[in-house]
Amino acid sequence: MKVRVFVYLKNGVLDPQGKAVEHALHSLGFEEASDVRISRVVDLHVKANDAAAAKEQGEKMARALLANEVIEDFHVEVSA
Repeated sequence: MKVRVFVYLKNGVLDPQGKAVEHALHSLGFEEASDVRISRVVDLHVKANDAAAAKEQGEKMARALLANEVIEDFHVEVSA
């Protein structure tokens, strides 16, 4: 099954990369851009009997390696 893990900074955590992108967008004339936040998506395939088991595996992987839960949140989506 295909598992997609979305990892993003928690609210209140500074995002210097997002600020740099926001500044670059403004310098290119995109003044309407604001509050830019950079996130990442990790796609992987897992062997699982059903979507619930695949989601559980994805959450375990996120907690173990893919997300730093001190400063990041995540959510997991599963598709066939």
